[in-house]
Amino acid sequence: MKEPGLDGRHRDKTPPKAGEIQQKRGDTLNKNLSKPISQFSPNAKLSTMRKETGKVSEEAVRRAAKKL
Repeated sequence: MKEPGLDGRHRDKTPPKAGEIQQKRGDTLNKNLSKPISQFSPNAKLSTMRKETGKVSEEAVRRAAKKL
């Protein structure tokens, strides 16, 4: 069930991660994101992009990639 204000994500309801917003899987390809990050190859995995930028969330990776 989607909750308002979570940008299409949902919160975990079960402990120990109760209340946390789920992040995208690390094996998601850049070309499959809703808005691909142009600084990376279309076949780059989200886990690789996270490692290179040092950020976790997709939006934080996007902001950090603009500075690269």
